[in-house]
Amino acid sequence: MDTQVVPMHGRVHQPCAACRMLRRRCDSNCSLAPYFPGEEIEKFAGVHKVFGASNVIKMIQMVEETRREDAVKALVYEARARLRDPVYGCTGAIFHLQKMIEELRSQLESIRSQVLELQQHRDQLLGILMNNVHCLEDDLFSTMHHDPMFGGDL
Repeated sequence: MDTQVVPMHGRVHQPCAACRMLRRRCDSNCSLAPYFPGEEIEKFAGVHKVFGASNVIKMIQMVEETRREDAVKALVYEARARLRDPVYGCTGAIFHLQKMIEELRSQLESIRSQVLELQQHRDQLLGILMNNVHCLEDDLFSTMHHDPMFGGDL
């Protein structure tokens, strides 16, 4: 009964994942067919396990038609999250992500502080280097100015 085919206006209609799983006849009026194609049975299986088919149908019908696709995506996401974490579901995932964001912010702040410190060290070293270059230039100029070999007077 897995591949039930019902003629639909001269075309062959494949049963949706919901009807396949529930072993029901899938007709052109099936409210789940647009959202759970026959080849995506695992998508419906999770939603069915968490919410139940009748509740899914009720929830989909409560949403205006233009937003039903998004509602189904949210149901699928929540079902998968509930199967992974039955207590917290999506909330657990959100909490985990917020914790990661805070840790990354802390790391970023630490790295910014290190960069600032390294820039200060670089500036100090450049200052020392420039000071030494000026001293060497002065010494060289002084030597050239006073040494007859360089045209200077002694």
